[in-house]
Amino acid sequence: MNLFYLRYFVTLAHVQHYTKAAAQLCISQPNLSHAIAQLEQELGVPLFEKSGRNTTLTRFGEEFLDCAEHTLSTLDAGMESIRRSARGEGLIRLGLLRTLGVEFVPRLASAFLKAHPDLDLQFTFHTGVTQSLLDGLSKRKYDLVFCSQPPDRLNFTAVPVQKQDLVLIVPKGHPLASRHTVDLAETAPYPQIFFDKSSGIRAVVDQMFSDINTEPKIAYETEEDQVIAGLTAQGFGIAVVPYMDLLLKLDLKILQINTPACERNLFMVHDSRIFLPPCVQHFRQFVLDSTVLPGQELI
Repeated sequence: MNLFYLRYFVTLAHVQHYTKAAAQLCISQPNLSHAIAQLEQELGVPLFEKSGRNTTLTRFGEEFLDCAEHTLSTLDAGMESIRRSARGEGLIRLGLLRTLGVEFVPRLASAFLKAHPDLDLQFTFHTGVTQSLLDGLSKRKYDLVFCSQPPDRLNFTAVPVQKQDLVLIVPKGHPLASRHTVDLAETAPYPQIFFDKSSGIRAVVDQMFSDINTEPKIAYETEEDQVIAGLTAQGFGIAVVPYMDLLLKLDLKILQINTPACERNLFMVHDSRIFLPPCVQHFRQFVLDSTVLPGQELI
């Protein structure tokens, strides 16, 4: 069934006059008559009947008009949605570590919106640990995720966009609480609260201890850095965590780690095997232009 014929049919149904409908459609009256005849032949019933000088719908035409208008409305909405996407408008679905949702990602999203006030753009923000974020990316729940470095086996494209300092936190009254700095090897005698293995930072902390050939005493494991900070303040152990302002509000001591190296990179990750909508491509480039760490290359 010819799509143009459907549009011709709907116009004639409303105008109820062949000559006027043809003029409105910018086609000749014979072409309009031919199109309607073709539709009627395909459907096997008359759609119009004469009413004086006008043309009115038969009961079959009235039934078909509802179908045709619904079909064209759905199609037009879909076409407009695609055109909006092509213009760089649409939805950008982000997954992120909770710590990056305090300032880093909101600042980037806000700046991007301000840079494109003429475009209809929306964001969704979903938080989680690295493993759950990468799982969501694999299942196409997110367009981009901001998290720890993904494993090579996933074949994701990742670029470092922020460095995060790691510090040692201990409860007030702990033997190390009088110190301002510490070597990680000095923490070995004390029970420690570790990130769960599903957390991306766990591999970073494990590597730090491996670099100094030290086996930590792991007393507890949990996913969230805020929970680790809370447990540390209540005396459940000591912990290596990313620095965050929350630490200043709790009853604990923050120590800088002298050795080994105590930074981790956080990455913007996407699956380059999947087409990114133009709005996501533009936001990703905006982040790259704003934040890529000097000397870092795409992974």
